[in-house]
This record gives sequence, C-alpha cells and structure tokens, in this order.
Amino acid sequence: MKALLNAILLGLLFSTGASAYNFRTVIIDPGHGGHDKGGQWGRVYEKHLALDTSIRLESHLKKMGYNTVLTRRSDYFVSLPGRMTFANKYRNAIFISIHYNYTWKQHVSGIETFYHTQESYKLAKDVHRGVMSRVKVTDRGVKYARYYVIRHCKLPSILVEGGFVSNSNERSRMKTAWFRDAIARGIADGVQSFRRGG
Repeated sequence: MKALLNAILLGLLFSTGASAYNFRTVIIDPGHGGHDKGGQWGRVYEKHLALDTSIRLESHLKKMGYNTVLTRRSDYFVSLPGRMTFANKYRNAIFISIHYNYTWKQHVSGIETFYHTQESYKLAKDVHRGVMSRVKVTDRGVKYARYYVIRHCKLPSILVEGGFVSNSNERSRMKTAWFRDAIARGIADGVQSFRRGG
C-alpha cells in the first residue's frame, strides 16, 4: 500500500510538472560563437544562424510577457561551463539552446529536439511540436541526449537543432529570414504551451 501511495505521489509530481510551469524567465543559448563556428557550409555558419534565431525568439517571447536573457548577444565565444555558470544562477526559469545541425551525409535533413531529464521531456515535446507546426520539414523527433548544456543545467532545459546546414535544401531555407523566424515562433509557441501545462 505504501509503495502504491508513493507511486501515485510521484505520478502527480510529474503530471503537474512540479514548479516547472511557474517560470517567467527564458534563458536563450545561441550555440557556438567567435572562433567556434559550429557547422558550416561555404559562408553559412551555424553560429550566425543560431544567434539570429535566438534574437528573434527573444523578441517573440517578450511580446508574450516573458523575461529573457541570452548567453551571448553577438559573435563571441562563451565556453560551455561559462554558459552553465550563467544559466544556473537563475531560478523559476527554463533554458533553451539553439543550434543548427551538420553531417557529412548531405541527404540527411530535418529538425530534432533533445532533452536530458524527465523534467525537461515535456518542454522538449511542446517546443518540438510548436516548431513542426510552423515549418514543413522532416520530423526527426524528440530525443534523449547527454549534451553538456542540457546535462549540467539545473533548470528544465532542451537543445533544438533547426535543420542541417549540410543539406542543400534546408541550407537554402535557413538562409532566409522567414525560416529562422518561423523556427523562433515555433519555439515560442512551445514555451507558451509548456507553461500552460498543455
């Protein structure tokens, strides 16, 4: 009986999201920067795409009433531990790392969202659904991963990969402002859905 009660209590904890839904601050982490270009093809650099998308995301979130902070606001390098030192100072917040993917297999395409903890899984699902509703690309799904920033962040945290720089079709789209803005809007939609618990 005691084991059953404990299981019910744990289920309630995860179903209500504990304090995860009470946040008002979104920490946005544009991947790479400075000498760390991230994925690249010709003069298309992941670091620039990630920063532009992050700034657009900030704009949409502010219009929704959220407080926002960025781990970088221009093209400079921030170490992974430095990003975590910055992010883990906050409470009642969530963390979203923005990236664009790369592989030597040029046919591979699509968007995927990563999480590390159970607490972050719902956030990843909501954000991924929001992004996929805004852009018509291959859905690579929501996946568990051990990336440094989502493994060491003490907040609900996810990492979004907004398509492959190495894929010619996706690269052409991500070079356009409307595509990057659609990614940002989709993430913002997902944040709103997560906070509302649905």
